[in-house]
Amino acid sequence: MNGNSKSTNLLCIFSRYPSAGECKTRLIPALGAEGAADLQEKMTRHIIRMGQQADCDVLLCMDGGTATEVSLWLGDIPHVCQEGDDLGARMDHAFAVGFARGYENILLVGSDCPAITASFFAEGFLALASADLVFGPSVDGGYYLIGMTKRYPELFTGIEWGTSQVLKLSLQRASKLDVRLLPALHDIDEPDDLNKLPEFMQYEISVVS
Repeated sequence: MNGNSKSTNLLCIFSRYPSAGECKTRLIPALGAEGAADLQEKMTRHIIRMGQQADCDVLLCMDGGTATEVSLWLGDIPHVCQEGDDLGARMDHAFAVGFARGYENILLVGSDCPAITASFFAEGFLALASADLVFGPSVDGGYYLIGMTKRYPELFTGIEWGTSQVLKLSLQRASKLDVRLLPALHDIDEPDDLNKLPEFMQYEISVVS
């Protein structure tokens, strides 16, 4: 566990540094490069705020941005770089880091689902009190959250990430484990997803005509 923290729960937040043209690229036709980066920034801050309201420590796992840039952006929030050749390897590495630091229950969440509130994290950690795994299903067939009490590297290999089969294949891999599911939510990945933004974010963006 980090510093003087007494929590056994860790929330790992996966995010990308909000550089224009390098994040949320599928949203650029609708929002422009700056607008897409701005939405990335707002969604990341929202997930961090929700994590800070939950009974857990928070670790930001960043793709892009130097340590100095991330610190200037988000202050003293603990952060590490994502490591691995694909998304699965990066997620498995994040769990390895968390368990190596002494945490007993770890949730990993992306920054693309602004409908998440702190209650989702509370429900996820509660599920891990009696289950091996917990998933937060995305409406598109993936998952916005995964949690576990020990590493299961087999869940992160041989998966074609970004497809509608991700959750289905992951559940097949976990067929011998006790798995709990959280409510399904929408990721914000494509222009058509923008109408799923919660009201507190909708007024902050302007769609490029």
